[in-house]
Amino acid sequence: ALDLVEINEAFAAVGIVSTRELGLDENKVNVNGGAIALGHPIGMSGARLVLHLALELGRRGGGIGVAALCGGGGQGDALIVKVPARG
Repeated sequence: ALDLVEINEAFAAVGIVSTRELGLDENKVNVNGGAIALGHPIGMSGARLVLHLALELGRRGGGIGVAALCGGGGQGDALIVKVPARG
């Protein structure tokens, strides 16, 4: 099971539809805000997603998460991140 999910969204509909279609728990998606709230850095979206995901998993004591983004023209990329439990 996934503990957290980061979905990069240039438009709110992307996050909403992705969350619904994938059957994700809304409380686990973009927990600290997404690209609309935090910004959409050109060429750095993936880095922001992975950094925020890893930091939040670590803050929660570890877990597994996914960062996903589109690259324009129909491209999509995703990365699974595992942060080991402390102790």
